[in-house]
Amino acid sequence: MNKNKTDKIIVLVTKWLGIIVLMAIIIWGGVYFWKGYRYEQTNDAQIDAYLSPVNVKVGGYISKIYFKDNQQVKKGDTLVVIELDEYGLKKDAAVAELMSSRAKLPILSANEETQGKSIEVIKAQLSGTKAKLDQQQREYERYKNLLADESTTQQKFDNVSTSLAINQSDYEQTKATLRVAESRLNDIKAQRFAIAAEIKIKEALLGRQELEIKYTVITAPFNGQIGKKTIQEGQLVQPGQTLAFMVNDSEEKWVIANFKETQISHFKTGQKVSVEVDAFPDEKFAGSIESLSPTTGSRYSLLPPDNATGNFVKITQRIPVRIKLTDGPGKLARLSAGMNANVYVIK
Repeated sequence: MNKNKTDKIIVLVTKWLGIIVLMAIIIWGGVYFWKGYRYEQTNDAQIDAYLSPVNVKVGGYISKIYFKDNQQVKKGDTLVVIELDEYGLKKDAAVAELMSSRAKLPILSANEETQGKSIEVIKAQLSGTKAKLDQQQREYERYKNLLADESTTQQKFDNVSTSLAINQSDYEQTKATLRVAESRLNDIKAQRFAIAAEIKIKEALLGRQELEIKYTVITAPFNGQIGKKTIQEGQLVQPGQTLAFMVNDSEEKWVIANFKETQISHFKTGQKVSVEVDAFPDEKFAGSIESLSPTTGSRYSLLPPDNATGNFVKITQRIPVRIKLTDGPGKLARLSAGMNANVYVIK
C-alpha cells in the first residue's frame, strides 16, 4: 500500500510539474511573441557618453599628480602640476628684456631734448648769419654804386664782394646744419615708435611666459569623473598629450542600438523607446529615437566590405540608431558609458 501511495504521489507531482513547465513555456512564448508584435528589439546596444580628453598645453616633467583612478572632481580642481623651473627662468629672461627696452625711453627722451636745444642754437646762429648777410648785401650795393661813380677803388669793391660771398656761404651752411639737426630730431622721434613697438612685443612675450607658467597647472575643465590614470610623477609629457579622460556629469547620456536593416523600416525620429540595462535588470529607462545613421555600421570599419569582389554572401547589416534617454539626471547618473542594454522600440 505504501509503495502504491508513493507512486501515485510521484505521478501526481510529475504531472503538476509538467503542467507548470508547460504553462511557463506558454506564458514565455506569449510574452515573446507579444513583444515581437508590439516592439522591434535588439540586445546589440550600449550606453554612450562623451569622453573629454584632458590635454597638457606645455611640455615638461610631471611634478605632482592629484587624482586617482575613477575619482570624482569639481571644475577647477588641480589634476597635474608640471615642473616650473624652466618656465620660471624663461619668465625672468622676458622680464629683463622688457626692462631693457623700457630703459631706452629715458635715454631717447634725453637725446630728443638735447637735439631740440641744438636746433635752437643753430636757429640763433642762422639769425646772426642772416643779419650779417643782409648787412654785407647793403654794403655791396653801396660800394657798387660808389664804383660806378668812381668814388672808390676796384680793390675795395672786390673785398666787399668777397665778404658777401663768404657771408652767403656761412648762411647756407648754417641752414644746411639746421636741416640736418631737424632730420636727426625726426629720426629720434621715429626711434620712439620703434621702441614702443619693441616694448609691445616684449610685453607680449612676457605675457606668453606667464601664460605658460599658468599652463603648468592642469585643472579639471568641468564637474565629472576621471577615468583610468595612465601617467606617473617624473614622466616627460609633450604639448597636446592626453593625460586622462573625463566624463562630464552635466552632459547627456544616450544609447547606440544596432538594429537589423530589416527592422528599421518604420523607425522615425521621436519614436518612443524602452531600454533595459544589464546592470539594472529590474529597472526600465525611457527614451526616444534621436537619429538613424546614414550608413551601416560596417561602413565605419577599418576594412569595409566590398561586394564587388565576386565572393558575395548576403549578410543582414546593422544600422546604428541613436536613442536619447529622457529620464531625470539622478536616474541617469548611475549609467556608465559602455554598459550593455536591451532596446525595445514601440511600433
